[in-house]
Amino acid sequence: MSPARTSAPTHVAAIDQGTTSTRCLVFDRRGRMIAVAQHEHRQHYPRPGWAEHDAAEIWTNTLRVLPEALDQAGLQPGDLAAVGIANQRETTVVWDRATGHPVAPAITWQDTRSSGVVESLNASSSAGLFREVCGLAPAGYFAAPRLRWLLDHVPGLQRRARLGEIAFGTIETWLIWNLTGGPDKGVHVTDVTNASRTMLMDIRSLDWDQRLLDALDIPREVLPEIRPNAQVYGSCAVGLPGVPIGGAFGDQQAALFGQACFAAGEAKCTYGTGAFLLMNTGAQITASSHGLISTVAHALEGQPTTYATEGSIAVAGALVQWFRDSLEMIRSAPEIETLARRVDDNGGCYIVPAFAGLFAPRWQPDARGVVVGLTSYVTRAHLARAVLEATAWQTAEVVDAMAADTGIGFTGLKVDGGMTANHLLMQYVADVLDLPVERPLMSESVSLGAAYAAGLAVDFWPDLDVLRDNWSRAARWDPTMSEGVRRRERSGWDRAVERTLGWVVDDV
Repeated sequence: MSPARTSAPTHVAAIDQGTTSTRCLVFDRRGRMIAVAQHEHRQHYPRPGWAEHDAAEIWTNTLRVLPEALDQAGLQPGDLAAVGIANQRETTVVWDRATGHPVAPAITWQDTRSSGVVESLNASSSAGLFREVCGLAPAGYFAAPRLRWLLDHVPGLQRRARLGEIAFGTIETWLIWNLTGGPDKGVHVTDVTNASRTMLMDIRSLDWDQRLLDALDIPREVLPEIRPNAQVYGSCAVGLPGVPIGGAFGDQQAALFGQACFAAGEAKCTYGTGAFLLMNTGAQITASSHGLISTVAHALEGQPTTYATEGSIAVAGALVQWFRDSLEMIRSAPEIETLARRVDDNGGCYIVPAFAGLFAPRWQPDARGVVVGLTSYVTRAHLARAVLEATAWQTAEVVDAMAADTGIGFTGLKVDGGMTANHLLMQYVADVLDLPVERPLMSESVSLGAAYAAGLAVDFWPDLDVLRDNWSRAARWDPTMSEGVRRRERSGWDRAVERTLGWVVDDV
């Protein structure tokens, strides 16, 4: 394909690098998706609690999806104004600057191996410093403890880090470096939203903080440069030759942006492998006393930083996958809705998917999943319903915590992600929240947010008002559950969660 351009560019592309696959989507000026190409990558679980990806495989898949999406759209690289990137956050990649080869498997956001690093931090005098400077309490969920683990366990890596021979990044950094040339002058950058999830960035100055680096003994030489979300980082040397890389976003902030939640108080929840609920808090950094995370929502050049509060649910769609693949209760993910509709309730059964501990708002790493309330009455259909209800109740816990932290009452919730195709689930979310739930016409909010950032950087779109005008509703679910049923079911859920706690104990 030739990058030659004979007229003004007509489209923007987005690379959406997620937990299970890499996709390229192409959008027109109205924010409508006209093409999508996708390739899955393998999931590696070498030990209990470990979760890895092959970063080289992800890069190979990226090079596959780019031309496939353009071919599907009938476009050439020259028809693209820019490309943006959204990525699975916190997943940690370290590679050799000279060869471009990863020095170890990528450690994903689901991995728990860095718990020892986190325990040491929390027992030290630095724990409060992290909360104050980066807005995050030390947790294995974030990237820096994983980097520290790699520096400790890959022979010679700490020395090579200090010499500047290796590079660290989350997935967007890895892709940008490769797209702009890799070992041949590749650009080593990260965007501010991904940097805010490392535990190493000052959330106010938006720069790496030396005190945090010292606390983890991480050499600054391995770190990328932090950039705004919408800015031309460089041009593609491969994949989409000549096309500007106009921005990047951590996937959940990308979804907030793609949902046009530009004003304080606006919130969205993305339902994918996990579920992630973010509320825009404007210029305010909200300190949480209810297990939520203060994070950067977006940073645009020449404008004040916009912040968000977030509640992260580790297992949502992954529970449906477990129900399908491990229990073999269904043959395909969509089948779970049909099965669950055979019954009117869960039959007294609850499933709490604490596969790697509980995330927001409880943050209990020693919890493990349970199925409770089993009787001879419970059928496969009741279990299917309990699987869906687990995602709804986890959402309710985060909404309650967010309202308590911010003092802002929810008037509704925007939703996106693959699980929103399940109408029974969305109705149950509306019921347990006692709020209307809205899904946009363009449900690919993560990819759209990345495309919006790239388009803003090159003036394909002039401002946020134009992006807000692009938003339109495709579906709405209003609550129908009585308050009495809601209280009874919430009590059952809370009691089930209590039974997950303290399961992991040290071997005697």
